[in-house]
Amino acid sequence: MIVPVYGSILGLLFVGLSWRTLTLRRKHKVGVGDGDNKELLKAIRAHANCAEYVPLSLMLLYVLEEQYSYPAVLIHGLSAALCLGRFVHAYGVSQVAERFKFRVFGTAMTLSTLSITSCFILLGSSWF
Repeated sequence: MIVPVYGSILGLLFVGLSWRTLTLRRKHKVGVGDGDNKELLKAIRAHANCAEYVPLSLMLLYVLEEQYSYPAVLIHGLSAALCLGRFVHAYGVSQVAERFKFRVFGTAMTLSTLSITSCFILLGSSWF
């Protein structure tokens, strides 16, 4: 099984983003919301964005791996692209002075992975 390894790596990214958000909440004494603090807002968004994209991406990758006979190199490539995209995106979004090129690259990698994986599943399904 390939996808669970990449899922574990992304799980650790999520824990790191969670920890950063919690640390900043304590530092700035903000329990809910962002308290108009730009640094905390960036941490919240990086964390939330990971939570928004990673579960669906991993689910589709897992289906692709387990239900279809695509080569392992394809599964590794798509999973690695997702990991790279999520780490780069988290870095770019987390900066108070946002590093936009990192955000764009990370988004492109994530959406490419989602799109390609979805297309391979559709092409391999019995509906077509």
